Amino acid sequence: MSQPYTPTPRTRLVREADRAVYDRAAAYRILDEGFLCHVGFAVDGQPFVIPTSYGRKNHNLFIHGSAASRMLRQMKEGVAVCITVTLLDGLVLARSIFNHSMNYRSVVVLGKATLIDDPAEKIEALRLLSEHIIPGRWADSRQPNERELKATSILRVPIEEFSAKVRQGPVVDDEEDYSFPTWAGVVPLKMVAGEPIDDGRLLPGQSAPGYARNYSRRR
Repeated sequence: MSQPYTPTPRTRLVREADRAVYDRAAAYRILDEGFLCHVGFAVDGQPFVIPTSYGRKNHNLFIHGSAASRMLRQMKEGVAVCITVTLLDGLVLARSIFNHSMNYRSVVVLGKATLIDDPAEKIEALRLLSEHIIPGRWADSRQPNERELKATSILRVPIEEFSAKVRQGPVVDDEEDYSFPTWAGVVPLKMVAGEPIDDGRLLPGQSAPGYARNYSRRR
């Protein structure tokens, strides 16, 4: 169901504004298909961009990492962050180099992260992260112990200020270039999972479960 959203001055697209998608449901579909984000923040004027996994529940993103990392040490103090997720769908090869492009879907979220301290809530957030990446794996795995929980930080980022941007479709060339004698078109791209590879120390009788054999990011 469409959920229109009014962008803020910081999230309203200026360049290629026709690609903007101000719809919460559409943005969530992009977030739910991806599982790797890049988190931007600044420390003493120095910008950093860190890749990490994430999960979503309702109107919140959850990100995790080492409790000792620079990113998490800064963010739990309320440092502003910018989280981006991009899905690449194709290479758009035009007749002119200038008009080459990509088909993609992306979301940018601006906000502040808060550290999750409650042990039960932290476990639930870790479960959410695991299930977002590969549904079904959490129940098949050993749960985190106290030492591992202490070494891991989980932060919540409300999805309040955001924008999505989408480019889909064929080549768009300048009219005079359509007579240029070269191939033009789209090379579709998608994430494809290969056959699971057994670990060398599997216990007898263990085989790859269905969620590994049939893994897909399509929702």
